[in-house]
Amino acid sequence: MDRSQAAARLLCAVDTTDLTGAKALAQQLDGHVGGLKLGLEFFCAHGPSGVQAVVGAKHGLFLDLKLHDIPNTVAGGLHGAAQMKPFLTTIHASGGAAMMRAAMDAVTPLGKDRPKVVAVTMLTSMDDADLQSVGMQTPVGDQVLRLAELAQNSGVDGVVCSAHEAKRLRKQCGDDFLLVVPGVRPSWASTDDQKRIMTPGEAIAAGASYLVVGRPITRADDPADAADRIVEDMAG
Repeated sequence: MDRSQAAARLLCAVDTTDLTGAKALAQQLDGHVGGLKLGLEFFCAHGPSGVQAVVGAKHGLFLDLKLHDIPNTVAGGLHGAAQMKPFLTTIHASGGAAMMRAAMDAVTPLGKDRPKVVAVTMLTSMDDADLQSVGMQTPVGDQVLRLAELAQNSGVDGVVCSAHEAKRLRKQCGDDFLLVVPGVRPSWASTDDQKRIMTPGEAIAAGASYLVVGRPITRADDPADAADRIVEDMAG
């Protein structure tokens, strides 16, 4: 793919409660990434008005709230979230089929302007030992595939997954199913608290639709340059 196509598939995770800093970062990254991910940390501090202040008209919004509740509550949450006009938003696949179907029922009436809904399978900070500690004996990879199949059968647009599962998921779920991949680290960056990681180029080759990258960009001396370097790796 060319650089513009790669840049459109790079989403920067703005994980902070600093509104001024988030707005400055958004300005620096204008034209360098395909969108900004704003999640619980930022949303709980600043709400919808803060989200709009950062994203404005220049960036696509990935609203990463990872909703996980009874079906009616998740449907109501997505109805409210849609007013911020995200192009992408998240729920938890482990909430079950009824919850995921309710989520899709909530956004479908919005037509072509609705957000794409992707279901979180397993957090990239968790490995097999972490699963065992909460009573799950299934390996992470197998659990991800099981939850992805449930999400696809429930009508969800895609899943959030580690790059390590992307190749298997692409084969299982087909070309149109979105694979949103966090836990991506360029070779020159720290792994931080992520346990299941790949480089940007490896993740794209494995079948990722979007890459979500935070600290390698946000903590760089020059965030725009860091994003450009990641895009180069994605483009191959």
